[in-house]
Amino acid sequence: MDTMRDKPIKFSTSVFCLIILLSVYNSTAELRRLVQPPKSDGTLSFLVVGDWGRRGSYNQSQVALQMGKTGKDLNIDFVISTGDNFYDDGITSPYDCQFQDSFTNIYTASSLQKPWYNVLGNHDYRGNVAAQLSPILKDLDCRWVCLRSYVVNADIVDIFFVDTTPFVNKYFDEPKDHVYDWRGVLPRNKYLKNLLADVNVALQKSVAKWKIVVGHHTIKSAGHHGITKELEKQLLPILEANKVDLYINGHDHCLEHISSINSGIQFLTSGGGSKAWKGDVNEWNPQEMRFYYDGQGFMSVYLSEAALRVVFYDGYGRVLHQWNTYKEGIYTDI
Repeated sequence: MDTMRDKPIKFSTSVFCLIILLSVYNSTAELRRLVQPPKSDGTLSFLVVGDWGRRGSYNQSQVALQMGKTGKDLNIDFVISTGDNFYDDGITSPYDCQFQDSFTNIYTASSLQKPWYNVLGNHDYRGNVAAQLSPILKDLDCRWVCLRSYVVNADIVDIFFVDTTPFVNKYFDEPKDHVYDWRGVLPRNKYLKNLLADVNVALQKSVAKWKIVVGHHTIKSAGHHGITKELEKQLLPILEANKVDLYINGHDHCLEHISSINSGIQFLTSGGGSKAWKGDVNEWNPQEMRFYYDGQGFMSVYLSEAALRVVFYDGYGRVLHQWNTYKEGIYTDI
């Protein structure tokens, strides 16, 4: 078992650490709610990165460097991680040195000293899940926010983080030589039933201008993993019924934008935080496929009450794709 090295942890001194994120429980749903204040002008901007935790290797450090530069340019409010935070098998305890080696010592730019809202990926479930959820990690690095499923309320937008790994049958039926930490998930059917009900209730009660759902696993993707059938069957109808604007995921190690022809949902993959799968792409309906890049990178999101802008960047900070939409339903690619 890894242990934290003797050298002292570098604690973040960002102003956000002085902000107490309020958390309450919805009276009818179980999803925990965190409050993220927007800027004084009511706008928000944030970065999204996924599948990153490799102690800086596979260009993780290069992506982190560019994230820091872009984060400064955009004056971001927070960062979202789409999961697979620590490869290959999560972390073993809250004091596992990989937390420092893959997170604290990598994302060092001043612009990234903001809250990091995380979901768990399948590789995280191969480790000690309780360790990633432990408040000890927030004591070690006050940026870290990780719960199974929860809502971040930022006034003009509600962001719903959904624990997608327990939906996937093969992790239970065909785990191969992997051991998954299902504590807190079993009995599985009850866990998923309650989670879907809670997500549905939370979405129904949302009065925010924008609704964004974040999960690790894909719903629509032309990448290596493709469609997650369990989410397509169980979660997607809830997203469509509640008119969600964006579904953001990782899991496929690429950058991708798919527009649904059946609803207004935009499916965005940001799983290029480190190791990418070059050339691993499948055919997709050209009416839906807006953008695909099989390399490292990240994305940004800007929101105002009336407008939303998504930008994808490669590992050198170059803009690869940009998409704008407006609450009136008019959008244009740039």
